[in-house]
Amino acid sequence: MRAAQLIEPGVVEIVDSAPPESDGSTVVRMEMLGLCGTDLSIVAGKVPVEMPRVMGHEGVGVVEVAGTTAAFGTGQRVLINPGLFCGVCDLCHRGYPNLCSNGGLLGREVDGLFADYAAIDERQLLAVPNHVSSDALGVVQVLGTCVHAVSKAPVSPGDTAVVLGLGVSGQLIAQLLAAQGAHVIGVTRSEWKRELILQHGAAAAVTPEQAAEVVAELTEGRGPEAVFEAVGTVQTFSQAIELADPAATVVFFGTTTGMESGLPYYQLYYKELSLRNPRGATMADYEKAIALVADGVINGVPLISSRFGLDEIDEALAATRDSSTLKVLMEVE
Repeated sequence: MRAAQLIEPGVVEIVDSAPPESDGSTVVRMEMLGLCGTDLSIVAGKVPVEMPRVMGHEGVGVVEVAGTTAAFGTGQRVLINPGLFCGVCDLCHRGYPNLCSNGGLLGREVDGLFADYAAIDERQLLAVPNHVSSDALGVVQVLGTCVHAVSKAPVSPGDTAVVLGLGVSGQLIAQLLAAQGAHVIGVTRSEWKRELILQHGAAAAVTPEQAAEVVAELTEGRGPEAVFEAVGTVQTFSQAIELADPAATVVFFGTTTGMESGLPYYQLYYKELSLRNPRGATMADYEKAIALVADGVINGVPLISSRFGLDEIDEALAATRDSSTLKVLMEVE
């Protein structure tokens, strides 16, 4: 079978390898694969991995060989939870498998999904309806993490929520909030991304420079009940805190390091803000994400910028690096 292996930092090759053996796991024939910033960080050597490593953690496929319990029969379409979890540690028992002490990520700690076939623990599989297209399912893994993020803020119908950054995650967070009845204000410098969010239920879309004035106008001088930061910079983290209404919830979805000194801590204290820092997603989050897509509540298809074949992994990675794209998929044929 074909597999996209990271040979050394910056070098990904399509290699011919033996198909995985079941050994109690479920062998999945991959149909659609998704790329994201984590893949770029791994390729660039910013995330340590043992090499060679089959890349990839986002994928949808069909069961080729059933696992030990045959919970998913041959021919069943499945989505794969990319997060590894043991199920026995204290955090797993407390209901935080996404924070598992022994956990990891497909394509990082173990071989991933960028291949014709992958052997997956049954516990990581979720059944998906046959009527949902592979394109629609191509955004469900990231949607699951967005579902997890939105669950961290108590947003009620009629509340105002600001989303800073309108990449794939920001767009999906905005759709989720709009579906809950919130008045969503999207913030980005990209005009076409602002137009896109307005097509999916946002009340307003503005540039960072316009944000404070527009938010004040739309909230009658108060501020939003929730702010979701989906960029990961000192500037956007600080702006999220500055925009938030007192007693609001600020969700830091974007990730970065080494920026503690840049945060306006006094405003955190003075406004008595609640900060949440979601990480990954749980099986329940992915189940909800599948249902939202299957029921037509969330539409991620317009977020797909380009599709490639597995053999075009280099082109797919280049497209993912391009700031003018949103979601990049690879079809496995």
